[in-house]
Amino acid sequence: MAATPPRRILAIWCARLSVDRWRLTHALEAGEGADAEPTALITETAHGPRIDAVNDAARAAGAQSGTMLADARALCPQIKVAPSDPAGDLEFLEKLSIWAQRWGPWSALDPPDGVLVDITAAAHLFGGEVRLLADVEAAFARRKLAVRTAIAPTAGAAWALAHFGPPRSIIDCSSSSSSRGAKHRGDPWPDDASRSGPWIASSPAAPRNDENHMMRQLSDLPVASLRLDQDVLTVLRRLGLKRLGELAEIATGPVDRKEADARDSLRRRFRSKSPSANPLIRLDQLLGKVPEPLLPVVPQQMPLIQRRLMEPIRHRDLFDRVLADLATDMARELEGRGEGARRLELGLWRVDGEVLVRRLELAAATRESEHITRLFTTKLDDIDAGFGIETVRLRASWTEPLALGQGDIDEAAERHGTSLAACVDRLTVRLGQGAVSRPVPFASHLPERAQRWQPALDPEPNSQGSFEFQKRPLKLLDKPEKIAVLYASPDGFPQRFRWRGDVREVVRVEGPERIAPEWWRSKSTVRLRDYYRIEDAEGRRYWIYRHGIVGDGRGGIPDWYLQGLCA
Repeated sequence: MAATPPRRILAIWCARLSVDRWRLTHALEAGEGADAEPTALITETAHGPRIDAVNDAARAAGAQSGTMLADARALCPQIKVAPSDPAGDLEFLEKLSIWAQRWGPWSALDPPDGVLVDITAAAHLFGGEVRLLADVEAAFARRKLAVRTAIAPTAGAAWALAHFGPPRSIIDCSSSSSSRGAKHRGDPWPDDASRSGPWIASSPAAPRNDENHMMRQLSDLPVASLRLDQDVLTVLRRLGLKRLGELAEIATGPVDRKEADARDSLRRRFRSKSPSANPLIRLDQLLGKVPEPLLPVVPQQMPLIQRRLMEPIRHRDLFDRVLADLATDMARELEGRGEGARRLELGLWRVDGEVLVRRLELAAATRESEHITRLFTTKLDDIDAGFGIETVRLRASWTEPLALGQGDIDEAAERHGTSLAACVDRLTVRLGQGAVSRPVPFASHLPERAQRWQPALDPEPNSQGSFEFQKRPLKLLDKPEKIAVLYASPDGFPQRFRWRGDVREVVRVEGPERIAPEWWRSKSTVRLRDYYRIEDAEGRRYWIYRHGIVGDGRGGIPDWYLQGLCA
């Protein structure tokens, strides 16, 4: 029986992902020389613009990531700015992670700027791990992306070496490796990079996946290589723990009374369940003592229909005919997949090179071509065809399973009405995204929190049970209004109250209904409420409550509020 090969993880760190992506996009728009100007990518904050990333020219001028734009302008007045795009960077990273599966069977995202690839038993296909790293860096260099790479038995060790280790780092714990044995394993570094070969940490006498050997090779790395939160790193620095070796000596070193006390104190201090807040868990993951789950990126092929027209079209009736054909083909494609579209994107390529895009998000999954055509027709009234449109593309960027029922076959030919989903889609196209919603019950005894709004056709959350409340008024005020109440005793029901300048005599009272505050989300000083349903001398009914009781220790004299109007 063949032995299981040791696990090998390739870490790829795109050290300047945001800037490289901006540079590639900006170079297409403004030319290759535009990157020579100092430029910073910024995010608007409550204290002003903050720099997220800078290009080489801005870094040379003194600008740094994480500083405020005003401080950078003091050093470099001519610096230009562009908005950062974290969502676009994440989408770009997802595409890179799928593209990186050329080196291994699966890959995983390492946000915000990294990719992890499992290359177990795959390095020999590239001539060894050293040549694999050379191929990775050459491939990213062709795409003009700066990367740092590393290979290790665990994802944590590979990440640490890629971010804080020497360039092209490899940790090899196999029994057949040696620090000078790369050529014997068929892993010579290519001639064009022989001057800066990989850093290979290995031990010929160490058993496979030797934890002590890994720790010896990683002991000089900073504790930041454990992927910890910034506040945890600050605590470790205050404790004098700056290197992995210092932390490992306390966590796994020889046990005497003094070191045992230090270890227990460290574990009590970082008792959090989150790995990013517990250096001991991160250290065990780095050494392979604790498994670290990774979520593979699974590529999904989006249904896409495209027409390259023999002659550019400018007239609306011709374009409507092309759109109807695209919708019919898309419906046929979705039916073959057993899916329905929730989001559709229509791209129009004009003769002059400009691309027009119209997006449509549906309330429920559908593959009805007539419905899709009708919705897009409304969105295309402002289209300027210019000298003509030569290519039209329809893509379903979000799909959901949609089975074909027997009722659809029987009713498709004779149905002329409008379904609820179609009605919601038409209202959304006319009124705007998010304009159509419905209230749903929410598990809270407080009246103002007893319901929430959600998209019209989304199912109600399963966590919402059926709560038997007392009868509530038909109309609740947006905000309870304070009233002045006269009552016989501190805990008695009201007899007269003033609201909006008028005094009302109370003739009938029902209550109280006591509602306690939500202790799990409120402060300890929040007071309970006693609700009353009252009727005045003119027959008008109100829903009022007393906020607090006398002597509860949470304030002075209770206040009264009017919250609803009863039928």
